[in-house]
This record gives sequence, structure tokens and C-alpha cells, in this order.
Amino acid sequence: MLDETLGDPQCPSDVRELRERVADFVRSRVVRCERVLDGGGPDAARTLHRLRQEARDHGLWALPLPVELGGQGLGLRSYAHVAEAEGASDHGPAALGSASLLDALMLWRHGSARVRERYLAPLVAGELRASYAMTEPEVPGTDPFLTDTRAVEAEGGWRLTGGKWFVSGGGAADLVTVLARTDGQPPQREGLSLLLVPARAPGFRVVRELPVFGAAGQVEIALDEVAVDADHLIGARGKALAVAAERLQLGRTLRCLRWLGQAARAFDLMRDRAVTRSRSRGPLGDLQLVQRHVFESLLALRTTRPLVHEAVARLDAGADAHVEVGLAKVAAARTLQLVADAAIQVHGAAGLGPDTALPALFRTGRAARILDGPDELHITSVARRVLRAEQV
Repeated sequence: MLDETLGDPQCPSDVRELRERVADFVRSRVVRCERVLDGGGPDAARTLHRLRQEARDHGLWALPLPVELGGQGLGLRSYAHVAEAEGASDHGPAALGSASLLDALMLWRHGSARVRERYLAPLVAGELRASYAMTEPEVPGTDPFLTDTRAVEAEGGWRLTGGKWFVSGGGAADLVTVLARTDGQPPQREGLSLLLVPARAPGFRVVRELPVFGAAGQVEIALDEVAVDADHLIGARGKALAVAAERLQLGRTLRCLRWLGQAARAFDLMRDRAVTRSRSRGPLGDLQLVQRHVFESLLALRTTRPLVHEAVARLDAGADAHVEVGLAKVAAARTLQLVADAAIQVHGAAGLGPDTALPALFRTGRAARILDGPDELHITSVARRVLRAEQV
């Protein structure tokens, strides 16, 4: 999946070998189990458990998680080169133990002592699953100030009432971090807080699954007077957006890296098809229109990767990365959709069916332009910042 054509020339030599080991693990073990993992249920759970044990046996478990939490402490700039290979499959991060990174860092930095002691170790070990619930039905996901889910103080904690949807992984989660209003009224900018909710708490209910282009993974949840302990408040009361912004910046950047990995996978499939597919007049790759698909896809990959790694570098340095993350998010989502679409075109009818990963890769690319902030949000946000600063 990662070769000299798509290679990453900025990858440090001490990380290159690790990246290739991860790429081989995903290619030879995770990819071949995707249909089972996509199907959910007991078979998927058993398969994921086996893959996780194999990742541990190969020394690849929880690479970017802090050593203090049971991870291997690979720094962000180094992990960024590995994340592409890991993300070539949607199931790669879960199989390799990095899927918990955002939740683990959030709880480690902003959780109470009891929350850290109770949940962090099993979360990093893969024994608990967590998700994040921010968007609400009938409320624009780009405007958190309209959040209507409410938490009121009760004896020993909070009572949480409301609903969320498009909660990634919410159907299988043990813990869900919920954005709720603890003070004031919509659309006031203050008064929003984050609460960590155990999914087994009375009043917590998965309403329905929300398939994205037919794929599972997103759900709608209802919260009916759910009791939440006082020490399950994440961060300070009324300061949710500061914690959320920290999480979203890193989360969007990690997704960009994984989208690059999936775009590289689509590119490989397209190139192999062009080289091996024969017509009566020679290989498919001899056609100039096919060559154009290959060129445009390679151009998109090569020009997007530096944008994403620039965002990584600024985040790692603790600098303001709003512009860089916005550029990277839009570019990476577009690149995945463009390359997957080109690969489908080169495959013809075979690219629409179940024999390749291309339908799933295209679906991910199209959804990426809306989920985690639509293109329009990032375009206007970046443009306003640049215009205010009067410089790039």
C-alpha cells in the first residue's frame, strides 16, 4: 500500500521500518477480515479480539498512546507517518489499539482522578469502548451553541436529558462523552459542558442505527433523565468548547492521515487494474484517459500529504493550527473521493460490486466531506482567518 510511487520522503528512517510493519499487518491480516468486521455481531467481536492479540504479539499495539497509560509513546510527528498505513482499513485503528487515542487523551488531561483511575487503563487495553456525542437532530452540527441537550444538577451529580445522532461507534460503546448545556439557554456561547456517560446507565437508549450510504457505525441515542456522577464532568463546567476544540483539531488531523492511507489503497487497486487488465488492443493502462486518472490521482495524493503533515507539525508544536487543519481536512476528503472515484472508473462494473474495497472507500470519501465538519465550514473558517490576518 505504501511504495516508492506514493512513498513518504519525509518519513524518518527510524520510523520507516515500523510503518512498513504496520502496513504489512493491515494488508495481510486486517484487510482480509473486513467483511466479517463490517458485519458486526459475535463473529466480528471474536475476529477483532484475535487481531488485537496478534497486534500485541507483533509489538504494534497502542503505538501513539502515552506509556503512562499502557501505550508505546510514539510521538505525534512519528505516528503521523504510521497512521496512513494503519488507516488503509477502517478497522486498522481498532485492531492496532489506536482508536482510543482521542478519548484516552481527553480523559487523561481533563478527567477527574476517579475517572482516570476507573476507565483509562481498560480503555487503552481495548476492554472498554468510548464514543463522542455532539450533534443533535434538527440542530446544525456546525453550531454547538444551539445544543439543546441539558444537564441539571441533582443530588450527587447531574440528570441528563436530550438526544444525539450520528454518534460514531455509539451502538457498541461502553462510555459516551456527551455535550450538554449546564447553564443558560441556546444560543448562548457559555454554559456548555462535557459529561462522561456510562452506556448502561438507566435512561440511556440507542434509538436506531443511522447507516451512512448503507454502512453501519453511526447511531442515534436518547437520554432520559440519565444520572451522571458529579466527578464525570470532563473539564470545567461551562468550558466544553475548549476541550472539544482540542479534541477536534487532533481528531480531524488523524482522520486526514487515515484518509490518505485509504486513498493510497484505492490508487494501488487502480494501478494494478490498469496494468493487468487486457483488452483486444493491449493493456488498459495504454489508454490516455486511464493514464489521466492515474496522473490526477497521484497529483492529489502528492499535494495533499504535505498539507496534512504541516497540520501535524503545528499541533505537535502547540501552535495555532486552525488554518492548517482546515486546509488538510478539505484536501484529504476530496483526495479520497477523487482517487476512489477514478479507481472505480478504471475498474468499470467490477468497481461497483463486492469484489473490491472501492465502494467502501468511495463511501468514506464522500461522507468525509460532511462528517467532522462539512467542507463549507472549513472553507469559510479558513478564509475568514486569512482575511483577518491579511496574510497566509
